[in-house]
Amino acid sequence: MAKLDDPGLFGRQWAASYDTPGNPDPAPAVEFLAGLAGGGPVLELAIGSGRVALPLAARGIPVEGIEASPEMVDLMRAKPGGEAVPVVVGDMADVGVTGPYPLVYLVFNTLFNLTGAGRQEDCFRNVARVLAPGGRFVIEAFVPDPADFDRDEREIQVRAVTEDAVTVRMHRYDREAQTFVRQTITFTDGGVRLQPFGMHYRWPEQIDELAAGAGLRLEARYATWDRAPFEPDSRDHISVYVKP
Repeated sequence: MAKLDDPGLFGRQWAASYDTPGNPDPAPAVEFLAGLAGGGPVLELAIGSGRVALPLAARGIPVEGIEASPEMVDLMRAKPGGEAVPVVVGDMADVGVTGPYPLVYLVFNTLFNLTGAGRQEDCFRNVARVLAPGGRFVIEAFVPDPADFDRDEREIQVRAVTEDAVTVRMHRYDREAQTFVRQTITFTDGGVRLQPFGMHYRWPEQIDELAAGAGLRLEARYATWDRAPFEPDSRDHISVYVKP
């Protein structure tokens, strides 16, 4: 059975469909990060298929990456410029690089993919280790909403229906532990395929505590990559932490 704290699980299951249409436009993130990169090099944790890293590198900014899934790295390597980006295959909580970097970033809610006990704390400590003095750690994440939890648990989401298969998705939340398990199930006449996925979500102020524990300070928080003000009803946040 797949372990949800396996850092390469997501890539092995979803690499084949990861770059399908409908994913967020990386351009605003690239513009934001380029403004903090200086002369580089910069480090992307969970670099994936290079959605952000490759356009950032195309601006002349040296980019390096950490990625747990070799399948995701293969996707990036197949793209123009992908072969030129150095990537360490491993768990981003261990940050198997030396730095120093003026900028480390982690996008698309991926901090929450670290579900093992203490692994998000490990990630912050190791990022602090490789940041240059005055360097910044940028995180993009959603703001948890308990109303979403209730809706997700009530509904069975129909993802696809064809003559040959049906795919549905279900969730179960542990509100005390701040975790959830999502199961995507595909039924065919040949059997059933399970694609489990889990997250350990946190509210922005809890992420600030992780940062403070690693010696990092919140410098700025926005609702979008375009620097829209973060408000009480914002659904996402871009948080910038600085190493003194």
